[in-house]
Amino acid sequence: MPDTILSSEFSSSPELVEKLYQYGITKNYQEGDIILDENASIRSIPIVMKGMIKVIRTEEDGREILLYYIKAGESCIMSFLGGMHNEKSIVKAEVEEDAEILFLPVDKVSLFIKEHPEWLDYIFKLYHKRFEELLDMINAIAFKKVDERLLNLLQKKSELTESDTIQTTHEQLANELGTARVVVSRLLKQLEEEGKLKLGRNKILLLRTLNS
Repeated sequence: MPDTILSSEFSSSPELVEKLYQYGITKNYQEGDIILDENASIRSIPIVMKGMIKVIRTEEDGREILLYYIKAGESCIMSFLGGMHNEKSIVKAEVEEDAEILFLPVDKVSLFIKEHPEWLDYIFKLYHKRFEELLDMINAIAFKKVDERLLNLLQKKSELTESDTIQTTHEQLANELGTARVVVSRLLKQLEEEGKLKLGRNKILLLRTLNS
């Protein structure tokens, strides 16, 4: 079996890795594709092999807000919880970067918990990480201004992609922050004037650490 992100994640259990490939189905997606929508039935759990996806929640007024990102080697804890309790999805998962995703049937999730301690440990680690990220998000909405949240979001995108060039639009950033596009455009222009970034067509080049 070739060395993959799963081999690294579950290095102590080659048997588990083999079962994940045996029962899982791998699919490829492009940026912007929706792999799970709100109110959809959860029949399988996505594990990101390559690329990255973002998990979004839509408010009653139609606004969207970014909850967290899922990068290679990780999965969606919301899908785990919803799938195991036979509930519909309360979030939307959208491809942020072209991705390869392995879908594991829900019934195998419960089986692996019983048979492989490494799998349960993996779920607990994901739950802990997402819980901390959601707390950070709640804290940001409650106590931080939009300009601070925009700075943090751009820095996060840069760190996740390991690139100073961020492929995005003002509309996408506004949706992820749950604010208006005109607000984001004004703040980005201000940051450009301060020499912190350079705006391009559907991309932003970070010129220096944004929080400095």
